[in-house]
Amino acid sequence: MEFKLTKEQELIQKTARDFAEKSIEPAIDRIMKEHAIPQEILDGMKELDLLCLPISDAYGGAGAGYQSYVVALEQIASVSPGVAIVISVNCFGLAALEMFGSEELKQRYMSGACRGKHIMSIAMTEPEGADPRLIKTTAVREGDEYVLNGTKRFITACGYEGPIVIFARESDTGQICGFVVEKFCEGYSISEPWEKMGLQGTPMYDVYLKDVRIPASNMLGKLNQGFRILKNSIALGKIGISSIFLGTILAAYEECLKYADERIYLGKPLTQFQYLQGDIVDIAMKYEAARWLAYRLGYLADMNEDKGTIIKDSALTKMFITNTAVDVARTAINIHGSYGLMENYKVSRIWRDTIFGPQTEGTNALLKSVVAMDILKRQK
Repeated sequence: MEFKLTKEQELIQKTARDFAEKSIEPAIDRIMKEHAIPQEILDGMKELDLLCLPISDAYGGAGAGYQSYVVALEQIASVSPGVAIVISVNCFGLAALEMFGSEELKQRYMSGACRGKHIMSIAMTEPEGADPRLIKTTAVREGDEYVLNGTKRFITACGYEGPIVIFARESDTGQICGFVVEKFCEGYSISEPWEKMGLQGTPMYDVYLKDVRIPASNMLGKLNQGFRILKNSIALGKIGISSIFLGTILAAYEECLKYADERIYLGKPLTQFQYLQGDIVDIAMKYEAARWLAYRLGYLADMNEDKGTIIKDSALTKMFITNTAVDVARTAINIHGSYGLMENYKVSRIWRDTIFGPQTEGTNALLKSVVAMDILKRQK
C-alpha cells in the first residue's frame, strides 16, 4: 500500500469537494429547514457518479473502488453528513446486491440505483436494537413466494422510491436472510419521520411490513449464506459511516483554523496563544490518525472480495473515528467559546451531527463486545 492517493483518486476528491462547496453549501439552510435534500443536489450527485463510486461498471457503477468512495464521502460529509449518508446507504444496498443478488436482481435494480433513478435502502435495525440476533421480522415461505411481516426502526432513505434490502428470519431454517423488496409495494408503509437533533437531510423512519409478498427469487444468496451476507453487510456499512464522520472531523478542524485566525483577542488573533495552539495540534493529530484508518479500510475493502474478512477492522475503525469525532467537536466548541453554542456557527451543527456516530451502524458499546470476543477467541 502506498500512502498517497492516485491521480484518479485526487480528481475524485477534488470533484467531491467542489460539488460540496458549490452545490451543497449554499443549500444548507434549506436542508436544515426542510429536513430533505433538494432534487438538484441529488441530480448533481447522479451526474458525477457519486451515488455509485465503488460499484462495478458492469452494472452501471463508476468502478472507482472503495478507496475513492472513502475520500469522496469525507469531502461531501465535511459540508453535509446528511447528504453523504444518502450516498452511503445507496452504495450499501447496491454492494449487497452486487455481491449476493442473482443476475436477474442485478439487472433489474442496480442500473437504476447507480444512475439515480431511485435510491436503495437497507433495513436491519428493529425496535429491540441493532444486534442481528434480535431480528424478529419473519419471512415465511409460501410456494414460490415469501411473505414478510415485521417492523424496522431508524431506517434511512426508505422514503425514496426504489428497492430496499430487508433482513428477516427465514421460517424454515430460522436463519437471517436478506430479501429485496420494492418500497411502497402492497403491505409496505413507513412512519412519520423521527425528529432528529442532527444529520438533517436524511429522514429516518420506521418501516412496517404487513404481509408483503415477494418472489422467492428475491432472496439474496442462498439459505446457508445468511451469516456471510450479514458479515459483509455489517462491514460495508461501517466503511461509509467511518468516512462520513471523518468528514465531520475535517469540518471541525477547518472551522477552528478559520475562527482562530479571524478572532482577535487582546489585540492579536487566537492563533498566537499557546493554549489554543495545543488544541489545534490535538485536532490535527486526531484527524490524521482517523484519516489513515479510514483510507486503510477502503484499501482493505478493495483488496478483499469477501468483505466479511474485514469486519473486525471495520468495527475498530468505526469506533475510533466516531469517538474521535465527538472529542474533536467538543474541542471545537471550546475553541469557539460561547460562539460555539450559537446556531450562527457551523461547529454547533457539527456537534449535533457527531453525536450520532457512536450510536450508528451498531453502537460502539456493542461493537466493543463483538470485537473483544473475536480477539479473545484468537488467543485460545
